[in-house]
Parts: sequence; structure tokens; C-alpha cells
Amino acid sequence: MKQDMATSTGLPNIQARKGKLATLLRDIIRDKWLYLMLLPGVIYFIIFKYVPMYGVTMAFMDYKPYTGFLGSPWVGFKHFERFFSEPQFGMLFRNTVILAVYNLAFFFPMPIILSLMMNEVRRSKFKNFVQTLIYIPHFVSWVVVVGIFYMLLTTENGILNELLYQITGKKIAFLLEAEWFRTMIISQSIWKEIGWGTVIFMAALAGVDLQQYEAARIDGASRWRQLWHITLPAIRSTIVILFILRLGNFLDSGFEHIFLMLTPTNREVGEVFDTYVYTKGMTQAQYSYSAAVGLFKSTIGLVLVLGSNWLAKRFGEEGIY
Repeated sequence: MKQDMATSTGLPNIQARKGKLATLLRDIIRDKWLYLMLLPGVIYFIIFKYVPMYGVTMAFMDYKPYTGFLGSPWVGFKHFERFFSEPQFGMLFRNTVILAVYNLAFFFPMPIILSLMMNEVRRSKFKNFVQTLIYIPHFVSWVVVVGIFYMLLTTENGILNELLYQITGKKIAFLLEAEWFRTMIISQSIWKEIGWGTVIFMAALAGVDLQQYEAARIDGASRWRQLWHITLPAIRSTIVILFILRLGNFLDSGFEHIFLMLTPTNREVGEVFDTYVYTKGMTQAQYSYSAAVGLFKSTIGLVLVLGSNWLAKRFGEEGIY
């Protein structure tokens, strides 16, 4: 009796699973070209993103290149304990967090503001020209960007410093003085990436229904009211998703940019986790220790992404998953 009941209840479940599998296979066959186009991206992420995750185990062992992963002894949380007890930890954490907060406070809103301003431009030729002009710096390497700023701001025949000298009678060592370091980093990031950051927001703004603006104008709404009640709500979900993704890289200050701007006089405010990992891992061959620092950064980013995504859903937004 019990066996008959189990058979009768299990049979529909098996049939349902077979039906779902058949539907999935039909969908794959129907959309085979789309899946084929997806395949290179999937392979890329598997090879360069998921397979290297095995290297995280290096943070828990005393890794030796000549013995490899299998021959290196496990040491547990030894490298983490050392990192948290280092005298430089407080300085590194403070510098990294301050730069990350500055990025969120000043850099993140700038592409949104610029996109809203460009959305108000009605002459398409002028709009396309401005878009092309502000996209170009994104394709310039940080070496060139820092070189340009060096030529502008150096105290030895720098254009802006020469102008400042003609006006005030003195020069400012922008590239050497510690108090100017963070301002320089954020300014360069904005100049280089603000145009590229508008791409997604401009695409979102292109999807706003123009009839809403017409109806608002008929009702007597000003341009500011249209912006506040139509434009911003239309791109709110995009802003939230990009903000969550930005938090995932909260402690990533950008190694190349910071490294090029570091000098002995500004190292106290400029040394961050990225440059510290390079110093310990590449120049001093402390691979396991630098892997532990990198894992610490990644863990913080994961916690921030999960937390911000949870908060976004609590407030009625879609989130990233």
C-alpha cells in the first residue's frame, strides 16, 4: 500500500522534471545562435575568473614557488593575524577608505549629473561632438594622464603653476605636497572616466517615454520639475544597480594610478592596499601574505555588495539578483 502511494506520488514529479528538461532543450535548440554567441563570454569567465579562484588557498599556506600549491605547508590564519597586527594597517585602511569615500561622494555622481545635462541638449550634432570629446580620455592610459598633469602642475615650468606665479607670486607643489594628493587623484579620475561613465546613464535616459514630458509641459511643469519627477525616477534603478556594483570595488583604489602618483613626501596619505600588495608580493616575494591582503579586500567588497543589495530590495528596488 505504502509502496503504491510512493510510486503514485513520485511518478508525477519525474514526469514534471522530464517535461521541464524537454522544454529547456527545445529553448536551447530554438535559440542556439544566441547561446553560441554567449559561449565566448562564459569560457572567458571560467578560465580567467573562476579557475584562478583556486589561488585563494595561497593565503592560508606558506607558499613556495618551487614546491607549488601541493608542496607548500598550511599555516591557517597566520598571514591575516600578521596583517592586522602590522603598524601600517591603520594607515593603509584609513587611506584606502578615505579615497573610496571620496570616489563615492565626488566621482560617482558626476556621470549622472553630466548625463542629465547632456539629456537637455537638443542639438544632436553638438551633443554627439561633446559625447565624443568626453569619451576620449577613457582610452588614454594612466601613464599619459599623470604625465599630462605633471606638465601642467609641476613647479618647473608647469603651465598652471606659471600662471599662478604671475597672479600670486608663488608656486604650489601640487604633485609633492601630501594635502593635494587626494584632490589630484579624484580630479584625474573624474577627468578620465566621467565621459565613459555616462554611457549607461545615457542609454537609460534614451528609454524615457517622451509623452511624459509633453504631458508635464501641458500641466505647466518646469524643466526642473520634469527632471525631478520624470527623468530621475526613470534612471533610479540604474543608479542603484551601479552603486551596488561600485561598492563591490570599494577598497580597489586603482594600483596603476596611485602608484604613478606616489612620492616619498605623500606616501603617508597615498599608500593603499593595492600598492602595499604590490610591494609585498612582487618586490619582496611574500606571495601568501599579499594574497591574504587581497582576500581581505575581496571579502569586504562581497559583504558590501550583499548588504547594499539587501537594503535596495528592502526599499523596493530590484537589486542585482
